[in-house]
Amino acid sequence: MASTTQFLISLPPKPPYLLSYSSPSKPRSINITCCLSIQQARNDQTTSSGSNALNGLRVAFAAGGTGGHIYPAVAIADELKLVNPTSEILFLGRPNSMESTAIPSAHFEFKSIPAVKLVRPFFSLRNLLLPYFLIKSITKCFTLLSKFEPHLVVGTGGYVSFPVCLAALLKGIKVVIQEQNSVPGIANRFLSLFADLVFVAFNSTVQSFPRKEKCVVCGNPVRLSLKNSVSKAVSRLHFFPWLEKMEGSSEEIKVILVLGGSLGANAVNIALLNVYSQLLLEHENWFIIWQTGVESFNEMESLVRSHPRLLLAPFLHSMNMAYAAADLVVSRAGAMTCSEILATGKPSILVPSPNVAEGHQHKNAFLMADVAGSRVITEDELDSTTLGLAICEILGDERFLAEMSQRALNAAKPDASAEIAKHILSLVKENS
Repeated sequence: MASTTQFLISLPPKPPYLLSYSSPSKPRSINITCCLSIQQARNDQTTSSGSNALNGLRVAFAAGGTGGHIYPAVAIADELKLVNPTSEILFLGRPNSMESTAIPSAHFEFKSIPAVKLVRPFFSLRNLLLPYFLIKSITKCFTLLSKFEPHLVVGTGGYVSFPVCLAALLKGIKVVIQEQNSVPGIANRFLSLFADLVFVAFNSTVQSFPRKEKCVVCGNPVRLSLKNSVSKAVSRLHFFPWLEKMEGSSEEIKVILVLGGSLGANAVNIALLNVYSQLLLEHENWFIIWQTGVESFNEMESLVRSHPRLLLAPFLHSMNMAYAAADLVVSRAGAMTCSEILATGKPSILVPSPNVAEGHQHKNAFLMADVAGSRVITEDELDSTTLGLAICEILGDERFLAEMSQRALNAAKPDASAEIAKHILSLVKENS
């Protein structure tokens, strides 16, 4: 009995990420007291090995193309660093792109890969060289993954994630994907056949995947800054500093936040261009924060007259402040914007883009109408009159505003990134 106990104590600690060692092949006859002691030792070793497995955790992210694919990946990476500070993170994306600037500014390592974009319709002549470019991109991804040696790859959809996840699968690396939209795109639909886990935002999305048992409904991860509580008064002063000297009750103030997306939404900009002046003239306590989009800013700036209650910007970097200041959001219906509207509990008017593949934004918008009471205006219906009437109707009814806000909060999943991080860490532990 003594020799058996000594054997267990003298074993060296298990190296990270190796499978558990085998027990001695010869059975030993020992009494029950010694068995309990050995079992305790094994439990301690299992706990230690799980802990060691996370000390050198390396995770690669495949994210890019649009903010809707980039920001959820950054949110998950932030959460992994929060719960496991020793984690090493690598992002792969296109050179000279939104992700090539957004990822380094979020303080994560970024490596570029060749872009491979599927042109619609599928049988377009421009897709003839697609296999060549795809193989070229997969080869580059394979090389980068071989150098980084991640324990797991996270893909957040879109054509940027496709070659990275394929290269990971060829290398035998664990792959998980995250789908932001109510209906998945081509890349995630295909990759789900081989992924270890599929994180989705909505219960209805599960039905769109062939391997439903792999799906986990978590909601969409929102940027960490949105979880930091900022008061409405402080946020409004951030955008309109002169409000500090304004006389009268601040409770009468209403702020409209207009989001055209990072690149802009021309139809929304034009509709607002023809009604903003009237709204500000008829309602002296109304304010507008208007993100035109980078590509539309110069044109809009030349057409919009300066007004003390109007802030015009190409892009809003302090989105937590913008949401906190707002009483109503007018926006496209991108998946991440919809999730941020829910997380911040904001009443909304959504104008889904008709130019997004597979009608994602229409589906997102009408799902938002169902769960949060959002007002949907299609682009065919959109003009200055319909937009102006919708804004006045919602802001003019305090009870309706409160109801929309509460419904949005009830539908939100603010802990999505934490839940996804938890599943990722568990998956790594299981295979360590």
